[in-house]
Amino acid sequence: MTTFSRRGAMGLLGGAAALPMLGRPALANTKLNIGALNFTSHAASFVAYERGYFAEEGFDVEFKFFQAAQPMAVAIASGDADYAVTAISGGLISLAEKGAVKVIGGSLSEEKGIDGQKILASDAAYQAGLTSPAMLGGKKFGVTQAGSSFHYMGSKIAAAEGVEVEFVPLQKVGAVIGALKTGQIDAWTIVPHIAKPLAAGPEVHIIGDVADYLPDYQVTTIFTSATNAGAERAKTEAVLRALSKGAADFNAALVDKTTSEAEMEEMVKLIHKYVNADKPYEAARGSIINGAMRLNAGAALNTTSVKDQLDWFIAEGLVKDSITMDTLVDASYVQTM
Repeated sequence: MTTFSRRGAMGLLGGAAALPMLGRPALANTKLNIGALNFTSHAASFVAYERGYFAEEGFDVEFKFFQAAQPMAVAIASGDADYAVTAISGGLISLAEKGAVKVIGGSLSEEKGIDGQKILASDAAYQAGLTSPAMLGGKKFGVTQAGSSFHYMGSKIAAAEGVEVEFVPLQKVGAVIGALKTGQIDAWTIVPHIAKPLAAGPEVHIIGDVADYLPDYQVTTIFTSATNAGAERAKTEAVLRALSKGAADFNAALVDKTTSEAEMEEMVKLIHKYVNADKPYEAARGSIINGAMRLNAGAALNTTSVKDQLDWFIAEGLVKDSITMDTLVDASYVQTM
């Protein structure tokens, strides 16, 4: 886990972005830890930070960066992070069952017509015949941990194709990438800003789209501690306002493409501070633009997709069968669908 902090300052936005002032004075200079991954899919947090949307709500934000979803859930439960954006995992659901965390909104979604997460094959597996998801039977499928979103996606894809795969837990995204490129695992699924650059080299091939198997998949959610959700409503609403503004800016520039070319370029440069920052801008630019997926407007949450995920975790015996949607989700903050 790494941290990055900056105190921002910005005047109130005008027009539709301006929101009611109620509760804001009480939040002045409130320190806030936001959990994230260095993925384009976490762009709402980065935009809200860089453009002062957190600051205008009274927050002094510090990012805590993680390598996988489950450690982030633990950080929320322990108080090391206040709010986070990540995929639903078995660890998160189990912490919700213990009364430690709550999902309060949606972030990244698969959407028809927008290029989404890819199914990948190693070159060795591809040359041996793994040229489509139908050929996954008996193959080694990389995941970070058992009960991760990668486990969920791989299992649903395999079930749809009527095959069985061997899941190989490798703990970190970087380790999964290394194993795929060297042929230690055969397949994986990942967001397009990572998938496409990998497939540009000789070691990895794209063999399918996750959206063909999981349409309208709620890929990531916004979550916090049960204490924040239940007792810190003004603060939680303010966080969601800031994230929603960040998501709106991101969608306009890179998904709907309703901004000018200059504004789009500004957005890509902003995201590059956090995504593929170890690469020169020109080398990272294409993957950021081509990897843009829809961020939920107003942090709306697709509860139908979340319910499917919860049902899968229960059916696999990865979480208790007594856990309900009310255990996992506080649906009072955002629009649900």
